[in-house]
Amino acid sequence: MYWILFIGIAVLSYVVQAVLQSRMDKASKIRISSGLTGREVAQKMLNDYGIGGIAVTSTPGSLTDHFDPSKKTVNLSETVYDRCSVAAAAVAAHECGHAVQHAKGYFPVKVRTALVPVVSFASKAVTWVLLAGMLLLKAFPQLMMIGIALFALTTIFSFVTLPVELNASRRALAWMTSHGIVDEYNRDMAASALKAAACTYVVAALSSLATLIYYIAIFAGGSRR
Repeated sequence: MYWILFIGIAVLSYVVQAVLQSRMDKASKIRISSGLTGREVAQKMLNDYGIGGIAVTSTPGSLTDHFDPSKKTVNLSETVYDRCSVAAAAVAAHECGHAVQHAKGYFPVKVRTALVPVVSFASKAVTWVLLAGMLLLKAFPQLMMIGIALFALTTIFSFVTLPVELNASRRALAWMTSHGIVDEYNRDMAASALKAAACTYVVAALSSLATLIYYIAIFAGGSRR
């Protein structure tokens, strides 16, 4: 049953990634009606929300876009920063959506931020603890329990991330529409791309949950023997 679950999620992940890539490729070829580049979209959104002290920078690679609250930067990939496309505008606005969340004290962001140091430690240690726990399950079952607890933290983090990402996309789309960044046709395409991106976080959370259940099953099975 667990293998069926894992295979199902793996197939779902592949499909979602393929859909996302297809939608992003299509959106990246359509010039946005406002004629703004990703950098200009980000700067305008920050200005419209009255958020100062945030630098918009270019970061190497593709799909490397992110907001860094510690450095106060909106980092846009090379395929977004200086491009004038629906995809570039949507991604730039989404990352600025995270900046708006921090500025407004959005509660799920506070929870996610509080979890970051703990999850960072858990992510580094969990693989080795779980491996040792499975090898020593009979002699020292508590170690496996610790590993499961650490992995559970990463799973919780995945689910806490969902409302953060979904809300950032909603803020991005609402702002782009209300400020004339996109027209009706561009809006539908931007919404489609953002929804596909959001689905990747849903699949990641489900995958993490399935893996957690798998480890719990191993522990339960080993404890009964």
